[in-house]
Amino acid sequence: MCIVSRATKKGRTNKCCRETATRRAKMSLLLNNSVFTGVDVHSKSNHQDHHTNDFPEDQLTVRRGQAFKVTLKLAKPFKQGIDSLVLIASTGGSHASEEKGTSCRFGVPDTGGSLASAKAAWTAKLDFGLSANSLPVVITPPADAPIGRYTLKATLWGEDKTVTTLVLLYNPWFSGDSVFLPDESKREEYVLNEQGVIYRGSLHYIIPLRWDFGLFEDDMVDICLNILDKSLNYRKNPADDLASRSDPVYVGRVISAMINSPDDRGVLMGNWSDSFEGGHSPSHWSGSYSILSMWKNNNFRTVKYGQCWVFAGVMCSVMRLLGIPTRVVTNFMSAHDTDASLTIDVYHADEGARHKESNDSIWNYHVWVESWMKRPKLKANRTYDGWQVLDATPQETSDGLYQCGPSSLIAILNGETQLPYDVPFVFAEVNADCVDWLTKADGTDVKMISDTKRVGHYISTKGVGNNRREDITKYYKHREGTEAERNVFMYAISDDKDSEPDRGPPETPKPPTPPRPLPQLMIQLVETSAPEYGKDVQMKLVMSSDSRVERMLNVRITVDGMHYNGTFVATIQSEVKEGTLRPFRELTIPIVIPARSYLKHMMYADSLKVSAVVTDKKYPDKKYLAEEDVILHDPPVTVTVNGYVRQHQAAYAEVIFMNPLQETLTGMTLTLSGSGLLRQEFEFGLPNLSPNNRIRVQFEFVPYRTGIKMLVADIHSSIFKDFKGSCAVNVRL
Repeated sequence: MCIVSRATKKGRTNKCCRETATRRAKMSLLLNNSVFTGVDVHSKSNHQDHHTNDFPEDQLTVRRGQAFKVTLKLAKPFKQGIDSLVLIASTGGSHASEEKGTSCRFGVPDTGGSLASAKAAWTAKLDFGLSANSLPVVITPPADAPIGRYTLKATLWGEDKTVTTLVLLYNPWFSGDSVFLPDESKREEYVLNEQGVIYRGSLHYIIPLRWDFGLFEDDMVDICLNILDKSLNYRKNPADDLASRSDPVYVGRVISAMINSPDDRGVLMGNWSDSFEGGHSPSHWSGSYSILSMWKNNNFRTVKYGQCWVFAGVMCSVMRLLGIPTRVVTNFMSAHDTDASLTIDVYHADEGARHKESNDSIWNYHVWVESWMKRPKLKANRTYDGWQVLDATPQETSDGLYQCGPSSLIAILNGETQLPYDVPFVFAEVNADCVDWLTKADGTDVKMISDTKRVGHYISTKGVGNNRREDITKYYKHREGTEAERNVFMYAISDDKDSEPDRGPPETPKPPTPPRPLPQLMIQLVETSAPEYGKDVQMKLVMSSDSRVERMLNVRITVDGMHYNGTFVATIQSEVKEGTLRPFRELTIPIVIPARSYLKHMMYADSLKVSAVVTDKKYPDKKYLAEEDVILHDPPVTVTVNGYVRQHQAAYAEVIFMNPLQETLTGMTLTLSGSGLLRQEFEFGLPNLSPNNRIRVQFEFVPYRTGIKMLVADIHSSIFKDFKGSCAVNVRL
C-alpha cells in the first residue's frame, strides 16, 4: 500500500509539477516578447497597390490617403470586442507632435486616444482572414499627412512593439491628395518614368539630350529624404519643417533651394566659368543618380558642377520620387531680368569698342521644371491649381535664398505678377522686351532697336509616352502680335492689380492698320550648310532694300564664342566689308568661320554668335543689326547592345567614335552610365586617336532591373567637351 500510496502521491506530484512548469513556461513566454512573435509588412502586395513596386522591397514605401496592410503575428488569439490594439505612427523622432500632425495615436477599436487638436488622423481596421495567431491590420494614412520616414509602433496586452519603419509619399493616384493627377498616362510619365529628354541648343537647332532620372536605385529614397533633412528650414525649426511637408508647395520650394548650393548645404554647385577644376564639367552628366549618390557618399558635400539643365534634371528626379508629378521644361531665348523691369538691355560693340556686359541677359535656352499641385492659399476657385514652375538654378534670391517657385502657370499666362511665388521673374523669362544698344569706341551707347518678340519661344517638354518634343508655349503666353499678348504684358508691369487685364479676344490679331512703308534695309544671316564640329562654318549675309538708289554699305561681321547663358567667352573673328546694294536687288556677302579659329574656344563656349552691323555710308548714324546663334552639330557616338538582354545575366555592348578633327585627340575618356544596367558610372581612359580614325570599345555589363533602360556613353578629350550617344535596352526576366 505504501508503495501504491507513494506512487499515487508521486503521480499527483508529477502532475502538479507539469502544471507549474506549463504556467512558468507561459509566464516566461509572456515575459520574453511573447505577445508579438513576428510582423509581415506585405511589401510586395503593398508596393503593387501603391505604385511603388519598383522601389526596393526591404523598405515599405506607401502613399498617403491609401490603405496598406500589416499582419502582426501573436502568441495568442486577439479577441475582437475585448482586446484593444493601440498604434502610433510618427515622423521626426523627438520632434513628432500630434498637434502638428507628425504623430498620431489610433487603433482597433478606435479608442479616440488622440488629442482633440491633433491633425492628420490615421485609421486602422482589422482585415479579413483573422486567425488564431495572426492579426491582419489595414492602416490608412490621411491624404494630408506629412511625407517622410515614419515609425509605426503597436501596444497590445501591455507590451510595446516597433512594428516597422515605412516611407510615406505623396499620392497622385488619390483624388483627395493635393497632387492628384487624373490621367493615368500622365502619372506613368511624370511620376514613374525614369527615362527623360531635356532640350537644349538654340531657337533654330533644338537638341534632345537623354537624361536618366534614376528613380529606383537602392538608396534614392534615403537620399531624397536627406535632402529635406539637410535644408535650412529643418535646421532652423525641425518641428515646423516636418509638419509643413504635408504641403507640396512648401516641399517644392525647399527642394528648389536644396538642389543648388550658394546658401545651404545643397546638392550641386553651379559654374558658368571657363574652368571646372576640382569637379566635372556640367556637360559630363547624363543622369541624376550619379550626382545624388556622390553627394550622399561624400558626407553630403556639394557636387561640382552643374548648369540649368543639370539642376532641372536632378530636381525632377527628387520631385518624382516624392510622388509629385513633374516634368522638365526648356524655354528658348530665355530672359534673365535682374531688376524686375521686364526689359532686357543687350549691348553690341562697335568697331574699336570693348565688349560690354549687361546685368540682364538672354540665354539661348533655360531649363526648369513644372510640378503638378493645388494652390489652395491662392483661393480664386482653384484657378491657380495645376502646373507650377519651380527652378533650382541659382539666378536670383527669393526670400533671401536661391529658390524659385512654385509659380502658377495660369498666373504667368495672365500676368498676375502680384502672386507668390516669383511670378514676375518667370513672367519676364518668357515675355520680357529687348532693347539693343551699340557701344561706340568712346563708351557711349546708341539705341538701335526695341524688340517685343525675341523672348520666349518653343517652350518644350518631352511628350507623354514618347520621346517627341511637345510645344507648350501657349500655356505660358498668348501668341506674339496679338492684342491679348500686349494687354497681358501691360497688366503685368502695372501697379494696379485690382482689376482683370483686358486680354481682348484671345489669340486674335490686332485689327488691320494702314500698311507701313517697307524697311529701308532688310538683312538676314543664313547658314548655307549644317555647321558640323571640326569643319569650317559656311554662312552668308543677305541684304535687300526698297530704295530706288544705290546704297554704299559698310558691313562689320563679328563672331564671338558665347556661353549659352549669354555671357561672352572670346571674339573669334571680326572683319569689315563694303558693298553696293543696287535697287530691288540682293547683296550677298559670304561668311566663313574656319575650324582652326573656333576650336580652341569651343572647349569653353557653347555657341558661336554671328553678328552683322550694317551702316549706310550716306546716313552713318543709322545702324542695322542681324544676329544668329550657331550651334555646332556634335559628331556621332554610336552605342549598340548585342542580342537579347536578361536580368542578372551578362550582356555585351559596343561604343564607336570617329575623330572628326584634323588633329590627334589626346586625354580621351569614355564614361558609361545607365540606371538598372550599371550600378555606378564607369570611366575608362582611351588611347590617342588620329584624324579620321575611329575607336571601338566593347564591354560587358550585368543588368539588375527589368524594363526599358538607357545605356549612355560620353566621350571627352583635352580639346573638346562631352559628346554623347545612347541606346535603349529592353531588359527581360
